[in-house]
Amino acid sequence: MGLAGLWGTWRTPDGRDLLSFTMLTINADGHDVMKDFHKPEDEKRMVVVLDEADYDCWLDTPREAMPEFLTRYPADRLMTESAPRPARAKQSS
Repeated sequence: MGLAGLWGTWRTPDGRDLLSFTMLTINADGHDVMKDFHKPEDEKRMVVVLDEADYDCWLDTPREAMPEFLTRYPADRLMTESAPRPARAKQSS
C-alpha cells in the first residue's frame, strides 16, 4: 500500500541535518470504513492511499497538481478486522 506523503531535510540550530516526513490525511466523514475508527463526534480522517499505478506520478507531480491525488480511497477496496484482545492476567486470591 502506498501512501501520499511529503519529506525533506532540514538543518537544526545545532547544525545537524534531519530527515522529516509526513503522511497526508484528508477528511473521511461519511466514509463507510473510516466512520468506525473515530468517536462519533470527532472529525473522521484517513491517510491518502495511492493506487499502485499512481506511485511514480505522485513522486513526479508538480506541487500545483497534487490536490488531484487527495481523494478518499474506496471503502470497498479496504478490508478491516478487529484486533485480538490481549489476554487478561489471572488475579491471585
